[in-house]
Amino acid sequence: MGIRSDLDASFDYEIVDEFLDHYSMMVDNMETMIIDLSKPNMFEQSINELFRVFHNIKSASGYLKIEQMSKLSAFVEDSLEQIRTNHQSVNEETVNWLLRISDMYAQWNEDLKLNNSLSHIKYSLLKLPDLEK
Repeated sequence: MGIRSDLDASFDYEIVDEFLDHYSMMVDNMETMIIDLSKPNMFEQSINELFRVFHNIKSASGYLKIEQMSKLSAFVEDSLEQIRTNHQSVNEETVNWLLRISDMYAQWNEDLKLNNSLSHIKYSLLKLPDLEK
């Protein structure tokens, strides 16, 4: 039994379907927002949008008891809060780390669509980049 089957067995179909639609949309837009962090005129908007995306994923996946997604989302949300509070821009290392995070969420999106078990979090994602320029 895959992740989608587990969700459908535990929650109302409409809740699961709405989560999957929103999750897919957020994952599809994640990479653009990350790349836009490198543009000085887009930084503030992009960091706030990314924070909101990870906050929403954290909340929804927590409600649906998708523990590894919820935990990684909380970790990324905390990191983004640190960036948006203490920094005016991001360095290349941070952008690359966020792109790898985005890849993990894209993989989970495929796992959800294919009703597979969720892929394991790559441990390299749990090492924060040097946030200083």
